[in-house]
Amino acid sequence: MKLFPVLLLCSGFVFSQNTVPEDYKRIPEVLDNTELLYPFIIPDKKYEYWSVFRNNPDPDKAIIYESQAPEYMTINDPAPEKGFFQQCLGEDCFAYLIACENSRSKYFSNEKQLRDFIGTVDNLPEAILIANTYGYVVDTTNQLSSSYKIGDKNISLYLSKTKSCPLTKESFFITINRKTGKLEAKNNGNYFKSDECLK
Repeated sequence: MKLFPVLLLCSGFVFSQNTVPEDYKRIPEVLDNTELLYPFIIPDKKYEYWSVFRNNPDPDKAIIYESQAPEYMTINDPAPEKGFFQQCLGEDCFAYLIACENSRSKYFSNEKQLRDFIGTVDNLPEAILIANTYGYVVDTTNQLSSSYKIGDKNISLYLSKTKSCPLTKESFFITINRKTGKLEAKNNGNYFKSDECLK
């Protein structure tokens, strides 16, 4: 009979870990696409303009987002060999950001530099973008991986990380300090597991 209360407590603990509080809202589906988050960035510094590119030799295909169309833009430096959100090797495999400050171009080409460019976390898309730089993503198939709450000091998120073999999706509770951009994460366990592997 002593085992029953222990089992009840354990099952209650597991269940509590797999629910999202009622005051959290669902993240809109459109925000699961990283490229659609860039227009919401409000940089801490004042730049004349800034643009996000993918590593594609075709200038028309390379532009992901421009804060405003510059009257003229001369970039003498070659594109970086690596960038943020590196997915593969070759063309169209990563993104990088160029900002114009005092008529000089400045590159932001890794996750930390992107976080520095964002600075203070002004809105939900910026918070998701910062989480993306640590490997956390929005998975709109489950509330445990696509929920948020915005407070005065922090933005709290339920996001996901995926393992490819076997295909496993884990829920994480994430808190991002709006002033510093510092991220803290807590693993909530798996919410999806398959016997198959992603190729």
